[in-house]
Amino acid sequence: MSKPRQDEASLSAGDQRVSVAIGEPVTVRLSSEGAQSMASNPARQPGNRPKEGATPGWTRASGQRIRVLIVDDHTIHRELLRRYLEERPEIEVVGDAQNGREAVQTTEKTMPDVVLMDQVMPGLNGLEATRQIRKRFPKTRVLILTGYMEDEQIIGALRAGASGYVVKHADVEELMLGIQAVHRGNTYFSSAISDGDAVNQYLWQAKKEDGKVGYDLLTSREREVLQLIAEGYSNQRIGQELFISVKTVEAHKAHIMSKLHARNRTDLIRYALRKGLVGIDAPPDVIDDADSRQAG
Repeated sequence: MSKPRQDEASLSAGDQRVSVAIGEPVTVRLSSEGAQSMASNPARQPGNRPKEGATPGWTRASGQRIRVLIVDDHTIHRELLRRYLEERPEIEVVGDAQNGREAVQTTEKTMPDVVLMDQVMPGLNGLEATRQIRKRFPKTRVLILTGYMEDEQIIGALRAGASGYVVKHADVEELMLGIQAVHRGNTYFSSAISDGDAVNQYLWQAKKEDGKVGYDLLTSREREVLQLIAEGYSNQRIGQELFISVKTVEAHKAHIMSKLHARNRTDLIRYALRKGLVGIDAPPDVIDDADSRQAG
């Protein structure tokens, strides 16, 4: 794979390192040690020196807080994130959602500055929710918060319109740095995946049009149908969920199978599992029997 050609300027300050691609949004890459150092000494952050009497970490000159929406299908994760973020004076938690469809609806109601988005959720996954949010509400930034670290997942998130990618085992100060970075219009990657060459490759691959195959060829509706098929929904239930006819569901399924070169419903389920569109919540024999149980 050829590497993208980019001019880069680098700025070092203590144990932080910021890499700027000329003509591109700023990409912030920090080691976990650098993140902790910056968190403990905000005055060392370039362009973010607090005025006398200001709250450390405050990111808006006007003093307005960053409005954050939390999206995660695990209740305990949402509650812990909310509890932590509500203790930060620079953050205002405007709501939470337990799946992608709720995320889109809640974004419309609350208009957050930043959405913290889980990736694998029932009904509508985080990547498709991100794509819909960025299309309908372009001023809202999305920061993916997930346990997935595969290249395909990261590139897919960037193509969907995410501004950053943080893994769930990152510390809370790194999460705050991610929120602040994407809110300022920058691109942020968790220190666990922030190798310089890798980040440039992710950004380059995300912008490539000629490399799109398989899932990238599906329409937004086809992606929704694929996920529901993978979750075991019958055609009738898919129609009810998406408010479309069974005939339309069948047409979408035919298009999906053609684009993914799938032979049956089981192939689609396995494809969705490999792509990380759904979690592995069912035993293998249930997945293998899905085609016969849900045929038609």
